[in-house]
This record gives sequence, C-alpha cells and structure tokens, in this order.
Amino acid sequence: MRQATITRKTHETSIEVTLDLDGTGKSDIQTGVGFFDHMLDQLAKHSLIDMVIRAKGDLHIDDHHTVEDTGIAIGQALVKALGDKKGIRRYGHFALAMDDAQVTCALDLSARPYLICDLGFPTQKIGTFDTELVREFFQAIATHGGITLHIDRRHGINSHHIAEAAFKSVAKSLRMAVEKDPRNDALPSTKGAL
Repeated sequence: MRQATITRKTHETSIEVTLDLDGTGKSDIQTGVGFFDHMLDQLAKHSLIDMVIRAKGDLHIDDHHTVEDTGIAIGQALVKALGDKKGIRRYGHFALAMDDAQVTCALDLSARPYLICDLGFPTQKIGTFDTELVREFFQAIATHGGITLHIDRRHGINSHHIAEAAFKSVAKSLRMAVEKDPRNDALPSTKGAL
C-alpha cells in the first residue's frame, strides 16, 4: 500500500497529513485558510491522491507558516508513500487551461529538489490570501518531496484562475509521475538510484 502519514509540530504549527497515492482523489482538508483548502482539494481531486490534512497554525500572525509547513508535510508524505520508487513513471507534465489562464507543469520525482515557479500574479491577494504563498507552498513540496518542479504561466489575467490552474496542472503531473508503469517494475533511472 502506497500510503503515508506525517505529523509535524513546531512552535508555529501542528500538522498531520495522510496520503494514499492509489486513491480516487478524496479529500478531507482543514487548514483554517479557506482559499488554501480550496487549492488542496484541487490537488487531491486531480492527482487522484486521497488526502486528509489537519493543520493548526499561528493564523493570528498570517497564513505563511501554515501554508509552508503543510507543503513540507505533504512533500515528506510523498517521499514516504513512494518508498523505493520502483515501477513509477517518475516524470509528469501537463498544460492546463482554466478560462483566461493557462499554466504548464513539468516535474521529475528525482530526489533532486529544484523549483522554477513563474506565475506572475497580477494581484498581491486572492481575497485575504497572499499570492506569494503559492510559490512558498510549491517550494516546500519540491524541497521536502525531492521534486524537480517547473510551473509556468503561459496566459492569465485573473489571479484566482492562475493559482487554481497551477494547482491543477501540478496535480495532473503528479498523477502521471506517481503512477505505476505497466511496462516497467524497475527503478526508472540508469544510475540505479533516485
């Protein structure tokens, strides 16, 4: 079973994340940050990764620690659930259109974290949510999930659409990368290590 639970507790946050890579996209998410919950629901739904997330953070300060630490825990849970990575497709890519926005994602479950995130939000806020936190979330997942992650806005004038297209394109790419390859049950690397 490709499942994992990660618990992360600091002076700023208390987070528990449970993932099932072979799920159906069910989500049960409560972070206290409404827009972020909406984005995490998209991540689960379109990756077909079941996610249960409970996060309590210092929201009286701002949303930063909650968003970043949730990304850290999701990244760590992905690593744990993937195990030795034998038989996975490893790579994923997707170009996703959502109304005015088009965002592309390409990723590699390489164990070499790197983030390119060029979304160019036209506003600093989506409701009360800071748009800069989208990058912080993906940086945390890339770093702690060992993912080479490239996310690029091709088009977009509405910040909500851009953010949602980003989460959905990452989700679709992640779905592709974590899937079992029916033609190969070996480690997908000529180096013999990931």
